[in-house]
Amino acid sequence: MPTVMLRKFEKVCAIIEKHDSDPSKLIPILQEVQEEYRYLPEEVMTFVAMTLGLSPAKVYGVASFYAHFSLIPKGKHVIRLCDGTACHVKRSEGILNALHAKLGLSARMPTTKDMLFTVETVSCLGACGLAPVMVVNEKVYGQMSPEKAVAVVEEIMKKEDGKNV
Repeated sequence: MPTVMLRKFEKVCAIIEKHDSDPSKLIPILQEVQEEYRYLPEEVMTFVAMTLGLSPAKVYGVASFYAHFSLIPKGKHVIRLCDGTACHVKRSEGILNALHAKLGLSARMPTTKDMLFTVETVSCLGACGLAPVMVVNEKVYGQMSPEKAVAVVEEIMKKEDGKNV
């Protein structure tokens, strides 16, 4: 493989090597690649396919089958808002509207232009007793309201502004 290509995909190569270039470990490889890039870029999936001796269609098929994988870029902070029955009944839609308004987002544009936030709705987060529930990255926030959700976002924004000083 050309040196330029290997340098471009150096981190991907390290992930693949960590898994012994084993095609049967495609899912954990894609999970780590997504962790690195925050999504699965098409050129990276093609590179993974070539390196593992798989067809690009096979890799894309796996990546598009599992809901955990994203084929579009996501922000640094991914906000997942539950819209399962318990959360929906407790008005999770108002929280979604408040987050969209605060961040200038919509269902068609879920990621901020600065790539800081992505807002997604999910069917269930498995924390119905805390409804309505929101998860930011890996942190769970229960019994949310539109005001509480916006406060969480504002706190993250303050921390991010402090890093840029």
